[in-house]
Amino acid sequence: MQYRSIADMNATIARNLHRLPGDIDLVVGIPRSGMLAANLLSLTANIQMTDLDSFVAGKIFSSGITKRSAALGRSMAEMRRILILDDSINGGSAMREARVKAAAAGIPRDRLIFAAVYGSYERYEETDFVLEVVQQPRLFQWNFMHHKFLGQSCVDIDGVLCLDPTNDENDDGPAYLRFLAEAHPLYVPTRKIASLVTSRLEKYRSETEDWLAGRGIEYDELVMLDLPSKEERQRLAAHGRFKAEVYRRSNAVLFIESEHGQAVNIAKLSGKPVLCVETHEIITPASALVRERLNLAKTAEGRHALLKAAARAMLGERGYEALKSKVRKPA
Repeated sequence: MQYRSIADMNATIARNLHRLPGDIDLVVGIPRSGMLAANLLSLTANIQMTDLDSFVAGKIFSSGITKRSAALGRSMAEMRRILILDDSINGGSAMREARVKAAAAGIPRDRLIFAAVYGSYERYEETDFVLEVVQQPRLFQWNFMHHKFLGQSCVDIDGVLCLDPTNDENDDGPAYLRFLAEAHPLYVPTRKIASLVTSRLEKYRSETEDWLAGRGIEYDELVMLDLPSKEERQRLAAHGRFKAEVYRRSNAVLFIESEHGQAVNIAKLSGKPVLCVETHEIITPASALVRERLNLAKTAEGRHALLKAAARAMLGERGYEALKSKVRKPA
């Protein structure tokens, strides 16, 4: 599964600016996601911007008080080259609609350039430019909680659907009960989630269900950690193992996890990809193994273990044991 963050989008735009005509006066974002792309391009290239509906109505956004230049104060009549931009294109329906609106506004076609930051293919008849090909299946940071993949995903609660509890709130007592009732929403999904998988304790199921219902969050199942106390959960350090086992046994194709260390552990133990909300990246089982080895290499003991593993891989078990016996043989 391909994933792109807002930082990735910004980098893609900066990396591809040279491919666009150098005389663009105005960038027009296709609502809503295209507005994010248009804003990033507008700031990078220091040109004016607006959204599609305002553009049709002849309105341009003001440019604030920084990065001032004469070019940032021009009217619509002064705009010679106009870029109409969306975050992505797949079937092309949004771009076709944008073309219809621009034509209805009486803007000459030779003044318009149509582009998308990401596309499933390099060329579309609806666009003049696709900045980067990102094939399906794909997810973006700005829409991952509104994607159809939620119906095939396991999703963490704390740090994803709501803010994590503070140390004071996480007392396994009255403060924690208040947190469960009043937790601040973070990423609120607009589609039904297959499985909510949380390290919250089973004894807090009713409070958790009440909070989810109050936010209109739909799901097929809620899987909680069946341990008696916070102390027991911390003693066993079962967070990652518990989530990984639920994920491994499920038909889910993605786990959305809040914390990076747990995300790496879940990917490694489940053998499936994990989207980490803390770093906004997809962690695969292979990349999880690489991270584990890099961490091992930071310690002398870890480096020794890696060297032993490498020797075994190169020599085989018999060769490795023979080498050990020669090394240990007294002179």
